[in-house]
Amino acid sequence: MLYAIIGLVIGCVAGFLLGIWYRKSKAKEAEAKIANADEEALRIVNDAIKSAETKKKEMLLEAKEEILRSRSEYEKEEKSRRADLQRQENRLQQKEENLDRKTEAMEKKEEALAQKHAAMDRENEEIKLIKQSQTAMLEKISGFTVEEAKKYLIDQVESEVTHETALKIKEVESRMKEECETRAREVVAQAIQRCAADQVAEMTVSVVPLPNDEMKGRIIGREGRNIRTIETLTGVDLIIDDTPEAITVSCFEPVRREIARLALEKLIADGRIHPTHIEEMVEKARREVDAVIKSEGERVTFEAGVRGLHPELVKMLGRLHYRTSYGQNVLQHSLEVSRIAGMMAAELGADVQAAKRAGLLHDLGKAVDHEMDGTHVALGVEFARKYKEKEDIIHAIEAHHNDVEPRTVVACLVQAADAISAARPGARRENLENYIKRLEQLESISMSFPGVEKAYAIQAGREVRVMVKPDQVSEDQMVILARDLAKKIEEEMEYPGQIKVHLLRETTAVEYAK
Repeated sequence: MLYAIIGLVIGCVAGFLLGIWYRKSKAKEAEAKIANADEEALRIVNDAIKSAETKKKEMLLEAKEEILRSRSEYEKEEKSRRADLQRQENRLQQKEENLDRKTEAMEKKEEALAQKHAAMDRENEEIKLIKQSQTAMLEKISGFTVEEAKKYLIDQVESEVTHETALKIKEVESRMKEECETRAREVVAQAIQRCAADQVAEMTVSVVPLPNDEMKGRIIGREGRNIRTIETLTGVDLIIDDTPEAITVSCFEPVRREIARLALEKLIADGRIHPTHIEEMVEKARREVDAVIKSEGERVTFEAGVRGLHPELVKMLGRLHYRTSYGQNVLQHSLEVSRIAGMMAAELGADVQAAKRAGLLHDLGKAVDHEMDGTHVALGVEFARKYKEKEDIIHAIEAHHNDVEPRTVVACLVQAADAISAARPGARRENLENYIKRLEQLESISMSFPGVEKAYAIQAGREVRVMVKPDQVSEDQMVILARDLAKKIEEEMEYPGQIKVHLLRETTAVEYAK
């Protein structure tokens, strides 16, 4: 046991000694490592110091170089700015010098102008004096005052202007005639040649033949009761005079006159003439006339080739069968206008159907102008608008007598066709009183112009020959006078067709041989 304790003690001592030795050996190793680490750290620090110094030197060098470069650039910019400023100063100096020179030149020019103005004022004074002396001398030589000389020159200029105006009018008229007359004549001539119309002159009275003069008494009746019944029912006047075997029916409304004529013929044929029978015959005649009106309206619309008319317009056209204008049957005239307008529209490439329709309806108002107030143009427009005719047709009706200015080709064609139909030979007649008044008015208008010596209406008023005073109207003034005279005739007169204005100027010289 002792040995074991001794061994244990020895082992403990040996372990303790071994631990001390081990600790010492480890301490030596640590000291060695620390010494090495200190050396390494010292080396690293030294290296870092050396590297920092190197970097510092490099950075100092770079900073110095940057400073030098910036300084050189600044110096260059400064030099450039100074050079620009110098150049600007030089330019400003040059401009100032130029302005100084210009100012001096302007001052010299102003002085020169002032001198010239003064010289011109002196010259103007001299010119005025010379002009006054020359004017006085000219007045003395010519025998004219200044006002008289001005008047003389104005008269000369007016004469020249009149001459130029006359030449210009002749030139324009000649050119227009060359361009328009040939074509217009062709169109109108073709339309007239292709239109063949019969014309029958009609009166505002109708004559009913009687089998004997005894029938006059029976028509008059006891105390005039039969004739009063007839006149009351029909609205006409029966003229029973000394004309053998005839009674005249007078009325400006043609439909009533036709009803009375038919009723009288039926009464005469029947032989029974008393108020009751008269009423029956008048009613029967009225129905027959209404049938004729309808058939005539349908006939002309068919012959004209116009479709789609309102039935009331067809009846109004049929009433024109009994209406006359200056002896011309208005229904036949309307049909003729429709045909002529359609032919001219075809020649010109215009709307043929519209031209025919407007031509047929242009005198529509004459069917009722005896019964209603207003012109036949206004009444025709009213009824055409009432029965929904197109605006171009209504405008053509309204413009065919220039109540409004024609704005369409169709309106112009209807106007021309109306004039052609009314003015052709034999189409119309007028009573002697109106004819004489028209001739007198034509001569009166011609004589109203200054310088006219005599005026004669010839060729049934189709031409007026005007004698002018040669000492008052020159040849150039004749052209203007003829134009003014024609314009005044157009404005103040109504006439079919056209009137030729023919001016004559005769210069005579008389001398006696002794």
